[in-house]
Amino acid sequence: MTPSPLNRLADAISCFSEWSGRALSWLTLAMALLTTTVVVMRYLLETSSIALQESVTYLHALVFLMGAAFTLKRGGHVRVDLIYRRLSLRHQALIDATGGLLLLLPVCAVIFWLSLDYVAASWQVKETSYEPGGLPYVYLLKSLLLAMPVTLALQGLADIISNTLFFLGHGGSHTEPHDGGL
Repeated sequence: MTPSPLNRLADAISCFSEWSGRALSWLTLAMALLTTTVVVMRYLLETSSIALQESVTYLHALVFLMGAAFTLKRGGHVRVDLIYRRLSLRHQALIDATGGLLLLLPVCAVIFWLSLDYVAASWQVKETSYEPGGLPYVYLLKSLLLAMPVTLALQGLADIISNTLFFLGHGGSHTEPHDGGL
């Protein structure tokens, strides 16, 4: 049986979330190396670089904000599952689909809406760091506040589709909480 168009859409979104999450995970290594460089520069070489310090903050924001969809795809977000874990996979899928539709998507929409003016104002003036020698890309950093809810909502939509199809017995899959690493 060939997968339905909805199943293919959910799989494509999930594939993008997986790929981007794995790519972003390498930035944690870059953060560690940059942090080590900042510490060595400060305490051994007695010098510093504001731009280098800010780049760690930028990478941190990038990993956490853009990694949210990957974490959702992997079932890694916090759950209060006193009842949930006792249910069948089919009923867990129904709860996940309903939660995504009634909670996740509206929250993503609110985050996007509330961030829009804030990010637009930053772009309007091409906001830069207030620190001398800082990075001139604060407006790009703030743009992550718009990108995060979009990618998270897309992965949420993929999960809603997959869980609904699974619940109805038309394919799909149910994402169980993930305890392991990449």
